[in-house]
Amino acid sequence: MQSSRSHVTERDGLYELDAGPEVLESPRYNHDMAPTKVHERTWNKWHITALWVGMSICVPTYTLGGVLTAYFGLSVGEALLAILLANIVVLIPLTLNAFPGTKYGIPFPVLLRSSFGIIGSNVPCLIRALVACGWFGIQTLFGGLAIHLFLGSVFEGWKSLGGTGEVIGFMIFWALNLWVVLRGAESIKWLETLSAPLLVLVGIGLLVWALPNVSMTELLAQPPKRPEGASVYGYFFAGLTAMVGFWATLSLNIPDFSRYAKSQKDQILGQILGLPLTMFLFAALGVVLTAASEKLVGVTVSDPVSLIGHIQSPGWVALAMALIIIATLSTNTAANIVSPTNDFQNIAPKLINRTKAVMLTGLVGLALMAHELLKKLGLLVSDVSLETVYSNWLLGYSSLLGPIAGIMVVDYFIVRQQRLDLAGLYVDGVYPAWNWNGFIAFGVPVVLTLLSLGSSAFSWFYDFGWFTGSLLGAAIYYALFRLSSPRTAAVKGVV
Repeated sequence: MQSSRSHVTERDGLYELDAGPEVLESPRYNHDMAPTKVHERTWNKWHITALWVGMSICVPTYTLGGVLTAYFGLSVGEALLAILLANIVVLIPLTLNAFPGTKYGIPFPVLLRSSFGIIGSNVPCLIRALVACGWFGIQTLFGGLAIHLFLGSVFEGWKSLGGTGEVIGFMIFWALNLWVVLRGAESIKWLETLSAPLLVLVGIGLLVWALPNVSMTELLAQPPKRPEGASVYGYFFAGLTAMVGFWATLSLNIPDFSRYAKSQKDQILGQILGLPLTMFLFAALGVVLTAASEKLVGVTVSDPVSLIGHIQSPGWVALAMALIIIATLSTNTAANIVSPTNDFQNIAPKLINRTKAVMLTGLVGLALMAHELLKKLGLLVSDVSLETVYSNWLLGYSSLLGPIAGIMVVDYFIVRQQRLDLAGLYVDGVYPAWNWNGFIAFGVPVVLTLLSLGSSAFSWFYDFGWFTGSLLGAAIYYALFRLSSPRTAAVKGVV
């Protein structure tokens, strides 16, 4: 018999909701957004490690060293240090924001209902979703190119298709990504667990291929591309901010994955084991291979798909492209489709289910890449390069996402004291429709960031956008909490 009201049970520090009619019939609830049951939380530390290995080993990670040296004026050694430090720094909001997902089994949009309001949560959700859809499109371009090169190595006539073949590859890869996510979280876990060891082997193989053709001493001794005598600190911290921005997205929606973790220990250890070292090593591999590419293939190539495409052996190209397709698929499904799928459902859970949200994510990602696809088809001529957009985007969007991360941490650990009304997050009336403290704490850093773009004296506020935004957002949210009514704090006795 169905319970007349919802109630919460606890097992070993993990809470689950037995939903009653007031939750099941609420417009804020659907099955996909519901808290996971304890028996559904099956991801151990190795699954989460594999998740991060699978997400970190991708084409954009490979190109990070080149982005930092070419666009941020760092030397090779400074660039690699910035990547390592950035991923250690980003572990802090990642592990902290993962806590409520693991404890309560809730996804990112539902957690945001506490700090931004039941309806207000849609604003930061849609900001996060748009960024994810953009990354989905970029990664799908790389995956589509890999499919095009794979087919070209197997079928000689395919090469003649040129840009049209790349667009066909894009659409094939686009559909493959959506299919994996539609199959659910277990499908993603299986893909990440399978791909992680394969991707490590690919990295080792590429390193063995490249090392005889590059001098590490000469590579590390290359002078940085910044004005002679300029202080390294400004350039380094701008690059550090950009690298933190690389995973600023996941530092928000990590509850989308930690809701499947067996315990807090598993999510913490999995993230520590999987993220910093993988990012550092694969970015370092990108630096080494880019430096060696001229000797290997006769021209400097900064992305692995194009580099391997220059190899003359069709068999090796086909094998390498197949592995790159797996690598890009494992990154794209987890990092760039899961979040907007949940974010779009949060708008109207009763009207938008997972299938509709996945398709909406795919369509938005396709629209954002329409410019590049039309260029490949020869229907549009443009000088705007994807690489330039990519490097500027890393810095720009981190300024938007930083305040949200800081607000989430303060709300859960200080304001709510790690106590949420689990049923209340799915109905109207327990939490406010709009939590204006969250919007003020978010809006002030964003406005200051926009103003700093027009002022050379305050350009540092933009250059260090994730740090300034997250710290200021957190501080303002805490100050507003202290000044406001105690009723905005945790509901006493509710877990």
